[in-house]
Amino acid sequence: MEWQCTGLRWPEGSDGPALGWRKGTRTRASVLAYGKEFGFRASGERRCSGARGNACPLGAVVPAGSTGGRCPECGRLDRAHSVAADTIPDDPRTYRVYLAWFGPGMVKVGITAEERGAARLREQGAVVFSWLGRGPLMAARRAEEVLRAALGVPDRIPYARKREVRASLPDPAERAAEVAELYGEAAALEGAGWPEALERLPFAAVDHAGVFGLGAGSGPVRAVAGLVDGGAVAGRLVAAAGPDLHLDAGGQGVVIVDTRLMTGWTLTAAGAGAAGVGVPTVVVGGGAAQDGLF
Repeated sequence: MEWQCTGLRWPEGSDGPALGWRKGTRTRASVLAYGKEFGFRASGERRCSGARGNACPLGAVVPAGSTGGRCPECGRLDRAHSVAADTIPDDPRTYRVYLAWFGPGMVKVGITAEERGAARLREQGAVVFSWLGRGPLMAARRAEEVLRAALGVPDRIPYARKREVRASLPDPAERAAEVAELYGEAAALEGAGWPEALERLPFAAVDHAGVFGLGAGSGPVRAVAGLVDGGAVAGRLVAAAGPDLHLDAGGQGVVIVDTRLMTGWTLTAAGAGAAGVGVPTVVVGGGAAQDGLF
């Protein structure tokens, strides 16, 4: 049995990301560092990554371009135990409500278990965030609904939109100001639908641009569309955000590798002399795919 990649992690208290790996019931993590060379080669077929820490009983083959990386059965099992799917309303843990900024005009509301800290925000690629409140799960859910109904704040933003704007972010003050304005509007809802069981937390903007390594170099040009048997990816890691790794691939420019596309593959060292990206890619912000390998 080979080690199987489980995607990018942003542990609380860490200064950067780590790739997760699983072999049966064993797990480990590889800490990544900006400025270092990074590369791998995919082999065989992509298999379902399972659900809730369990291997797929069928070992099902899944599409190379699926960011979920699960077969339909494992996908249903994973959703059945998801807080996001509202299938466990009696969860006794304390939850936090947050406002997350991904780019100009792109602020969402969400919740995360308090014990996870800000890991969920980094996993989503939130460039700036502020806590809004804390309390029981259903009170946190109610706050989400109030902000959607009263202020039109979404609870989801398409990932492609988050990715497109990272190359040209406004300055930190402007980023924080947009979150602060929405925080003020949300705070004004107390007494007008704000859940009584939810404690409002003070505004404090947290900026992740430095943690992500954004702004240090040129913006990404292309993004990997999916891996293929024998396809190699190699370059210098210059940034990371959410599930994405930004690699300087030399003459190919900065290429994004969505680590969700790595799950389920057997990955080995890229090999001596490997350089650049030899798998299909798409233009960031566009829809044109590069056919075949290059």
